[in-house]
Amino acid sequence: VEDDPRDENFEALQENLRRLERMTDQAGRPLRVVPLPMPPPVYYEGERLPASYANFYIANGVVLVPAYEAARDEVARQVLQSLFPARRVILIESRDLVWGLGSFHCVTQQWPAC
Repeated sequence: VEDDPRDENFEALQENLRRLERMTDQAGRPLRVVPLPMPPPVYYEGERLPASYANFYIANGVVLVPAYEAARDEVARQVLQSLFPARRVILIESRDLVWGLGSFHCVTQQWPAC
């Protein structure tokens, strides 16, 4: 979630959170919604890039989390560590990677054979 009401994504992210908090699974149980902070905005040539801690990748024994040289990096790491206690949560600088409009989860996706 975005904490800064001046951020251009604040309202949309708050609305998404409200909707998720009202949702249930098919058995009628409420979803467990765990907010992640947003990193500070990352720009390239005036364009805001999709920097997000949610673009993490789960691998054997680890969770690789994008980092953006921000104080919130450690907060995001701690949130994810609480969700994946049996895995080591590792922050990896991703400012250069997000210029490609994605991060670890995006770049690890499969490509269909031609």
